[in-house]
Amino acid sequence: MHENSRETYSTAKEGVQTNYYGTKHVTEALLPLLQSSSDGRIVNVSSFFGLLRYLRSEELKQELDDADDLTEERLDELLDTFLKDFDSGKPALDARGWPGELASYKVAKAALNAYSRITARRHPGLRINCAHPGYVKTDMTRNSGLLTPEEGATHVVKVALLPAGGPTGVFFAMGKEASHYRSDCYPGIEIVVHRTHLEGTISNPPNTRIAVVTGGNKGIGLEVCRQLAGAGITVVLTARDETRGTAAVEKLRDEAGLSDVIFHQLEITDASSIARLVEFLKERFGKLDILVNNAAIGGVEHVDDPSFGPKPVGEQFNGMDWQQRIRWMYKNSRETYSTAKEGLWTNYYGTKHVTEALLPLLQSSSDGRIVNVSSGFGLLRYFRSEELKQELNDADNLTEERLDELLDTFLKDFEAGALDARGWPGELASYKVAKAAVNAYSRIMAKRHPGLRINCTHPGYVKTDMTRNSGLLTPEEGATHVVKVALLPAGGPTGAFFAMGKEASFV
Repeated sequence: MHENSRETYSTAKEGVQTNYYGTKHVTEALLPLLQSSSDGRIVNVSSFFGLLRYLRSEELKQELDDADDLTEERLDELLDTFLKDFDSGKPALDARGWPGELASYKVAKAALNAYSRITARRHPGLRINCAHPGYVKTDMTRNSGLLTPEEGATHVVKVALLPAGGPTGVFFAMGKEASHYRSDCYPGIEIVVHRTHLEGTISNPPNTRIAVVTGGNKGIGLEVCRQLAGAGITVVLTARDETRGTAAVEKLRDEAGLSDVIFHQLEITDASSIARLVEFLKERFGKLDILVNNAAIGGVEHVDDPSFGPKPVGEQFNGMDWQQRIRWMYKNSRETYSTAKEGLWTNYYGTKHVTEALLPLLQSSSDGRIVNVSSGFGLLRYFRSEELKQELNDADNLTEERLDELLDTFLKDFEAGALDARGWPGELASYKVAKAAVNAYSRIMAKRHPGLRINCTHPGYVKTDMTRNSGLLTPEEGATHVVKVALLPAGGPTGAFFAMGKEASFV
């Protein structure tokens, strides 16, 4: 909406005249009739955009929040100043600390909120309140909202029909009394702009659990998002591609009725993308309760198997047991130095960098949890060197620095064609080494941060793009094993490996 809206002086002036002065003039004209009622009420339909947090000047915020001393005359002066600053250009708006995008709408709604409080003070016999109906699909939002008009209207009507003697001069967000100042004081809908993309998000009370799922737009990740949201957790679904991530959120909302799912772009190998996610979470929630590191790649090039012919996806594997399916995977995958390096960088270092960036937010939770989606291929049995097995299994003495050295050695050996001599895994070597490193890293982190629950989980052999749909389990079934670890009882195990929901050995 921000990206696809253009605000001119003419539209800004018209917006202030309609949204503030139009409402004010109607209210003043009807006041005598309202006072003739034994229980007169005024409900001004406002917006979260009218919250004072959108003003960039502390002086403006304080003045508009001073319900005891602010006057209508001063409001007129402020609005006149706003329009003059708008006419002078963006530098003047920035210098005075007015809102940025949709400035006129935000200023008019903030003025309406202030006027409602002034009028409530002046007419104590009336109930005069403001109502934010939620982010609604209307012509004004170009149908980008999350709620239907019917749903939005219920929040307005609830305020209109409050019991006699109820509150006055108050701001209601989606039917609940809230602050005029901040948006994180109530459960409601808010707009978040990251990069140039607009997403609806959920505003949550402090006791709501917040989860981040990486690689959440499809497969196991999407189903983890579905199941966590179904458990009453607000989920931030992340994905590299904004279009696919947004579509995934819409799918969860439309098909499953899950409104507590938010999309935020994340490329786990991009430091700036990670930083944007951290800043969003910090500003929006101030904490993180659950991190599910699910994003991963196969680290191989796929080779087409001509023997399958035009059979539908999944039917190619009818009659094969799991061992035959895995052998087929080996046979029809090609691993190059380039794919091996990319696999290691994504599956280990990407997971590590996201985890480290989000640690402070996880530590702000009363029960922070990290679930690293690993694999049966990360078990140490796939290493052919006993020395490597012992070193990677030595949770008490292994360090991150030593892990880095081992991974660097692996890549050098891969490039030199020396994997066999050093005893690294054979087929899918990069994937196996990266997942073994994730397992080891999880144990190191669990020891270093005993206040967090940090575990690995093998979801099973799942039908996904990565397995080329050769798996035995559906994404839904695989996700249940991940979610089970994410939602273990408080005080449960940490530094453990779970295989299909049950605690198991790293070896």
